[in-house]
Parts: sequence; structure tokens; C-alpha cells
Amino acid sequence: MSNEGKCPFMHGGMTSTNKSVTDWWPNSLNLDILHQHDNKTDPFGQDFDYREEVKKLDFAALKKDMLALMTDSQEWWPADWGHYGGLFIRMSWHAAGSYRLADGRGGANTGNQRFAPLNSWPDNVSLDKARRLLWPIKKKYGNQVSWADLLVLAGTVAYESMGLKTYGFAFGREDIWHPEKDTYWGNEREWLAPSDNRYGNVENADTMENSLAAVQMGLIYVNPEGVNGKPDPLKSAQHVRETFARMAMNDEETVALAAGGHTVGKCHGNGDASILGPDPEGADVHEQGFGWMNHKSRGIGRDTVSSGIEGAWTTNPTKWDNGYFHMLLSHEWELKKSPAGAWQWEPKDIKEEDMSVDVEDPSIRKMPIMTDADMAMKMDPEYRKISEKFYNDHAYFSEVFARAWFKLTHRDLGPKARYIGPEAPQDDLIWQDPVPAGKTDYDVAAVKAKIEAAGLSISEMVATAWDSARTYRQSDMRGGANGARIRLEPFKNWAGNEPARLNKVLTALEPIAKETGVSIADLIVLAGNLGVEKAAKAAGFNIDVPFAPGRGDATAEMTDAESFEPLEPIHDGFRNWQKGKYVVKAEELLLDRTQLMGLTAPEMTVLIGGMRVLGTNHGDTKHGVFTDKVGTLTNDFFVNLTDMAYTWKPSGEDLYEIRDRKADAVKWTATRVDLVFGSNSILRAYAEVYAQDDNKEKFVKDFIAAWTKVMNADRFDLQS
Repeated sequence: MSNEGKCPFMHGGMTSTNKSVTDWWPNSLNLDILHQHDNKTDPFGQDFDYREEVKKLDFAALKKDMLALMTDSQEWWPADWGHYGGLFIRMSWHAAGSYRLADGRGGANTGNQRFAPLNSWPDNVSLDKARRLLWPIKKKYGNQVSWADLLVLAGTVAYESMGLKTYGFAFGREDIWHPEKDTYWGNEREWLAPSDNRYGNVENADTMENSLAAVQMGLIYVNPEGVNGKPDPLKSAQHVRETFARMAMNDEETVALAAGGHTVGKCHGNGDASILGPDPEGADVHEQGFGWMNHKSRGIGRDTVSSGIEGAWTTNPTKWDNGYFHMLLSHEWELKKSPAGAWQWEPKDIKEEDMSVDVEDPSIRKMPIMTDADMAMKMDPEYRKISEKFYNDHAYFSEVFARAWFKLTHRDLGPKARYIGPEAPQDDLIWQDPVPAGKTDYDVAAVKAKIEAAGLSISEMVATAWDSARTYRQSDMRGGANGARIRLEPFKNWAGNEPARLNKVLTALEPIAKETGVSIADLIVLAGNLGVEKAAKAAGFNIDVPFAPGRGDATAEMTDAESFEPLEPIHDGFRNWQKGKYVVKAEELLLDRTQLMGLTAPEMTVLIGGMRVLGTNHGDTKHGVFTDKVGTLTNDFFVNLTDMAYTWKPSGEDLYEIRDRKADAVKWTATRVDLVFGSNSILRAYAEVYAQDDNKEKFVKDFIAAWTKVMNADRFDLQS
């Protein structure tokens, strides 16, 4: 027997070679998406509140240190032209730029660039060096500034140091401590696999798989060499437009961001990319978190290789000016290959003084470049018009870019109420989904009595409150009950909101709002709470559901209706509904919705059980309503789901019958979402807790706690 065989260590148990449950049973429902940020991964514990800690920060001192860092070139990773601005801007951009509108995931709000897969994406080559350059500042200011805030602040300060008047900056991003498992980046098994894998037809950019935004695995946006690495600026323009639209950017913002990002800094491709070592996640321990190391040649300064494209876009790459549009529009361009073998565009005829200088030797002039996406700004008719407008009005370009950069870096921070710091702008921007403050000084009990007199049923009140609140996404803090946008276009006509039932409830609540001055948003939630209280009382428990007044009613003018379209529910397992048939299983859709709402697996479980017995199914279907006392907040769903007096048999596509064993008669019907709480071992364990005879009160209290969490998820005024 070998010595290895005698070793009492569970070989592979700490690495990827060890098989997980889902490796052995790939069809098993994976609940990791709901468990990924367990507090055991957080080194600070539950008492630490970053949003309070950052308020103690010496903002001016931090910014002064950040400005000094821009030109403090380090020998181990020298700054291009003695200025780190381009590197830090790319780091901030790539931290924020992974955001996508469809599900609100990605973005800079959690500092996730520190972890795999983002820390090792091909598009993020050398950004490990940028984060390490920031470490002395993070070390100095410690707990008062998160990595998430620091990663975005670095790019903003870099722009200011090069002459841009920025729009502002807000702190308040909280770090995560473990790689995110909730974000779907694509199903490819290799980096930079051909784009065809994520398109119905790669020739048609809008056929990209939802909810993706980047064109290839491992890229932030588009391939700089062209679609699938084949230069064609007009084709690239289509993909740029689709990708940036999926980030909630219009054409003007897209051109501003493309130009502003390439006004400074350079691409790096002056070497052989094949001699670079593994990425950070794959590198050996002696690399100490660095990746893509070049141990065979110099590999720094002018010899750095990252994108493979080589050169700067402008004559003065450390200055905020109009050099990008001057270079792009004043020259004819031709395709060339970089020293690293990448496609790039170079001017056919250019004066030497219009070239940029070498990053290390100012006596050497270097040929400027454009990527295929840059050429799209010149060759696409709409992009060309905007580019010429910006070229002729540098002040306007600077203003549009500053606002677009702020939007890019703050899109997933949430509404203005979450902004912290002296440079946080006070303007109300439509993409922040503004909501006016609502009335707080009213007699809640008296208003509740008026709602009760309106004659609405428990299911009508509870379902409407749920529909109003369920759109909340913790990924970018959008949606939720505050603002009562459910009464506006397009929300009020969404199939998932049952327009006829919704209109009935709103018609009953509107006179109360007019009489009392209380917002519709508050009334919807208060009505839902009333329904839950009545159902709990019917079950024998007199419990008040917590309520915090103060929600306001948004107007159509405050609502960017088009950007809300991705929030339309196409499924809701809590109300046992799907708009159509999907490749993804119903229970997997439920997990996705649950995670976006910020709920845990136990909270999901108790809410499902309560919503079923309250009779809140979409269209009043009876699937999963395992009770004879609909409208009473009992634990009957779990009791009957776990009762061996019944058998469970398929009766149609994703539908099932629950039959009495002795009589062989149908007692109830169910969907996959219902039965997964009995079939999945983890969910069954939760279901059994709530099915116990001694946990009837626990069920009611836990349901109310989870319900209140959903109703208040977007009440940032109640948070620190």
C-alpha cells in the first residue's frame, strides 16, 4: 500500500476533485443559491454594520490618498506614462460593467471582482495588479471603506485626476466574502467560446440568451476584435447596441461611455500571450493571488499583454480631452495585427506628433489604435451622428459622460436613499426609481378599519400586497411595494398581476386614500397585513402584523416604464403560476425568484405553505391548496403534504393528483413547486418542522416575519 493510501486525509475533499451532491445526482434541486452568503463566511459577524461604519470615514483624506496613488508608480507594476488612471478606470469599469438589467445581477455593489469567476475572466487580465495597488489604502482605512466602494471610487478619482468634472460619488456598497453562485454567466465550458453558443442567431444581436449581456464567456461587453474575433464594425455596432441596452444604456450613453473609456489609457498586447501563466484562481500558492504572470520575459510596462491589442486611442492618454473623437473622425483606418496577433485598426496616415508617446520613453512615438467596437462609433449611422455632436461640443460630451459613468457605477447601489458621503448628488434621476415620501402621522387602526369595511376578501388583499412587493430585487434594489407602481403602466396590465382582480382592489382602496391622505402604497400593504391577521385569528392566533407607514406613490413621470419591463414576473411559485412553458423547471424558477427577493430557504418554505392555505393562487387555482379551511392560516399544507395516508401521481404535464390511499380518490391536486417540498430532502426537512403538532404557532409567527420582510424589503428609510 502506498504512503498516499495510508494518509488519513479525505483526498480531494477541499478541492474541485471532490464530487458534490449535484455531481452525483445532477437533476437534484440545488439550494446553494439561497445559502451562498451564510454568515459563517463573514469575518465581522452580525453586529458589524458597514453602512454605519463608512459614515465615520474621513472622505477628504481618503480621496487625497487616492489622488496621490494615481502617480505613485511602483517598480513591480509600473504605471503607463507614470499614471495609473487608465488601469484603475478599467478596474472600476469592469467591476460595474458586469451589471445587466434583466435580473439586476452583476455590477460593483458587492465587491465580487475579488472572487472567481470574475477575478480570473480573460477580460480582467491584470486587474489583479490594480486591486493589489489599492491594498495599502484599504489597509489604512480598514473597516470604514469596503472593497466594493474602493473599486469604484478608484476609477472616479482617476478621471478627476485627468481633468474630468465628475457627477459625484456615493459610498454604501457592502462586501461579500464568498464567490456569488446566483449569477448565470452562460453555459459555455471554456473561456471565450464562440458567441454562437449564446445566440439564437449570432447575426441577430437581440437573439442573445436572456439574461446575458456580454457576447462571450469571460468578456464584460463585446469582443474588441469583432463578433467572434472577425472585424466588421457594422456588425459590432449591432452587438454593442444590444449589450449596452441590456445594461440600461441608450445610444447616447453608449457612445459617451465608449469614447470616455477610451479617451484615456491604452490596450496592452506588446508580447506573446501564450507565455502568460495561469489566471489568479488557477495559479500556484507562490503567486500569492496574482495571475497571468510572465516569468519568461519582462511582461511589464511597454511589454505588458492583456487584451492582446496594442496601443493608445489618443495623443494624450492621461488627459481628459476630445482626443478620441479627433483621432477617430479625422483619419482613415485600416486593419492590422498587433504584436500579440490581435486584430486592431490603425490610421492610414498620421503625423508623428499626433501619435502617443511610449509608456516608458517619451522620445518614442507609438501608433494609435481603434478596436472594432470603436470603429462602430464611426461607421454606424446613429452612433456617427452622436460622435460628431460630441466632437463639436466637448463640454456636452463631458457632461453626458460624467452622468453615464455615474449611472454605470451606481446602477446597482439602489435608490438615492442608500447614498452615503459628501459627494453624493442630490438630484432625482429617473433610473433611480424615485418615490416621494408618504404620510406617516395617521391612525393606522382607523385606516385599517376603513379597509376592512371595503369588503375585500382575504385572498384579494393578500395577493395584491404580494404582487406589489414581489418585484423587489436585492440584486439592484429595484422593484418592491414602495411607490405602488403596480397601479401604473406597464405594471397594472401584467398577466401575473391579474388585472381584473387588481383593479377591483385598487377601486376599493382609492377612495380611502383620497379621504385619509394615506398613500395607495401603504394601503395595499396594510390591506395585505389585515388579510394575514384575519387568517391568523381564524386559526386561533391574535397577532398584529408589523406595519411601518411612510410609503409614497410614484407617478408615471417618475417611472422609466421601459426599464421596468424586465421586472415583469413570468413565474411566481409563491402563487403557483407560470406565464408559459420554459426549459427551466418550475422549482428552479422559484429558487431564482426567492434569491432575488432576498429570502432564505426556510422563509421560502413557510411563505409557500401560508400562501397556499390563504387561497392566493393565481387565477384561484386549487393546486397545492391542501386544506379544507381556505383563508385560515394553518399549517395544513405541510401536514397533508407529509401525511402517508395519501399517494402522489402524475396527472398531466407538471401536474399531480394527491389521492387517498384507501379510497383511491383524488383529494387534492398539485404542481411541481408544491411537491418539491416533500421530495427534496432539504426542503422536506423544513416542511416537517412546520408540519409538527407543536409548531402551529411557530408556523404563524414565522410566516408573519417572512411576510413582513417582503413588504419592507424596499423600505431603505427603515435601514441604517
